Amino acid sequence: MARLGVNIDHVATLRQARGGVDPNPITAAVVAELAGADGIVVHLREDRRHIQERDLRLLKEVIKTKLDLEMAATPEMVKIALQIKPELVTLVPEKRLELTTEGGLDVIGHHENLQKVTATLRDGGIVVSLFIDPIPEQIKTVHKIHADYIEIHTGKYVNARSEKDRMAEAEVIVNAAKLAAKLGLGVNAGHGLNYTNIKPLTRIPEIEEFNIGHSIVARAVLVGMEKAIRDMKQLLLS
Repeated sequence: MARLGVNIDHVATLRQARGGVDPNPITAAVVAELAGADGIVVHLREDRRHIQERDLRLLKEVIKTKLDLEMAATPEMVKIALQIKPELVTLVPEKRLELTTEGGLDVIGHHENLQKVTATLRDGGIVVSLFIDPIPEQIKTVHKIHADYIEIHTGKYVNARSEKDRMAEAEVIVNAAKLAAKLGLGVNAGHGLNYTNIKPLTRIPEIEEFNIGHSIVARAVLVGMEKAIRDMKQLLLS
C-alpha cells in the first residue's frame, strides 16, 4: 500500500485569511498523524501566502512521521532547509501569481542549478525529490543529477475531460513510474488528487507515496480532519 502524505498548506490559508492564529496548522498536523498520515507536507512559498517559517520550525519539533518541505530551488530556501533539516525536500517550480503549482520543473532546462541545489541538500543529510511532469527525458535528467526521488505531477490526469483521456494520462504515469524505478529513483505522486480520481493510480506499484492536500482539507471543513484522512487512507488500502 502506498503511503499518504498530507499537505496542510490550506489550513494555514484559512488562518492567514483573518491574520489570526486559527486554525493552527501544527494542530492539524498532529491530528493528521493520529488519523494515519504517513507524513506532513508543506510548501514554504516565496510570498509566504500560507505556511510561515515559524510553522516550519514547530512542525519539525512536533511531528513524529516525516516532514516534506516543498520549496523553490533558491539560495534563500536552501539556507532555510539546511537549518530546519526536513526529512525530505521536494523542489518545485514557483510563480508568484499562480494559485497553485501549475506544472513540473523543467529539469533539463535548469539542470545546472538543480544539480547544485540537489548536491547541497544531500550533503546536508536531506533526501531530495523533484516535482516533474511524467516525461521520460525529464526523469532521466533527474537521475543524472543524482536526486533520490521524483514526484509525478498528476495535473493532466486530474484535468482530463473524458474517461478515455484520463486513462491515457494514467498510462503515461504508469510508464513514468516504471522508468523512474528502473533508474533507481523513488516515486511519489501528487497534484489535484481527490476521493474520486485517486483509485486508478493506487494500482501502480512503483508509487510509494501520494501527497494530497486541498481535497483533504476541503473535506475536513465538513467532516473533520480525522475522518477526511481515514477516508483517504481507506481508498489507498482497498
